[in-house]
Amino acid sequence: MIVEKELHPPSGIAFLVFLVPAFLGSVALLVLAARTGQPAPTIACGLLVAFLGLLFAGLFVVNPNEAKVLQLFGHYAGSAREPGLRWANPFYTKKKVSLRAVSFESGKLKVNDLDGNPVEIATIVVWNVVDSAQAAFQVDDYAEYVRVQSEAALRGLASRYPYDAHDDEKTSLRGATALVAEQLQNEVQERVAAAGVKVQEARISHLAYAPEIAQAMLQRQQAAAIISARTRIVEGAVSMVEMALDRLEKAGTVHLDEERKAAMVSNLLVVLCGDRSAHPVINAGTLY
Repeated sequence: MIVEKELHPPSGIAFLVFLVPAFLGSVALLVLAARTGQPAPTIACGLLVAFLGLLFAGLFVVNPNEAKVLQLFGHYAGSAREPGLRWANPFYTKKKVSLRAVSFESGKLKVNDLDGNPVEIATIVVWNVVDSAQAAFQVDDYAEYVRVQSEAALRGLASRYPYDAHDDEKTSLRGATALVAEQLQNEVQERVAAAGVKVQEARISHLAYAPEIAQAMLQRQQAAAIISARTRIVEGAVSMVEMALDRLEKAGTVHLDEERKAAMVSNLLVVLCGDRSAHPVINAGTLY
């Protein structure tokens, strides 16, 4: 595997200060030699002009958050990261690799979750190149490589979790967004590490049931939510009734037999578990 080797080419300003006067002077000498009509000085001045012109080809600019990958006849020579005007071997080929952060959003993918329900899911991935050599030589197009691998990681992640789970102990795509985002980032990072890319952030940007089952799953969610809420209400009501009976007995306020306890429990449960406000009824008689 090719790993980045950072080069520190000299500043191109000094070369530019030297080359411009030298090139202009050599051109003037070439003109004078051509006027004399002597072939030897003319050829010598022409070669000097060509040589100085070739040296100009060694100048290149490195922008901030950018690297230039230098190659010499197919051999990787190194990467220049220091911004500014630089000079290197004129025969080096120079390929620009951006080190800036890139953000992209995948398209909506239709996948099956852990329960087999079709869902639509999309992700936003923020990444940047940290190894210019790997980005340039390990993959053909590192930007496209990151996009494809991110979508593949998203598909794999979505199939390992259910869309929703009413049990708090279970992890779901909708209920554990932070955990799912962390796992998605780690999985994408593992897939794109060979391209010299670091994933800064990966999170789900769109999550919904597929249109063909959206209405049915909405009804299922509503029913499950109602059942869950009723279960909590009943648990709370039972504990409140037990607490009320226990306090009445300890305080000795009233003495209730089993039939009166049953009636009291029934009334309290109706009041506490009902979905409408209770309307009191004054009982002027007795249970017996």
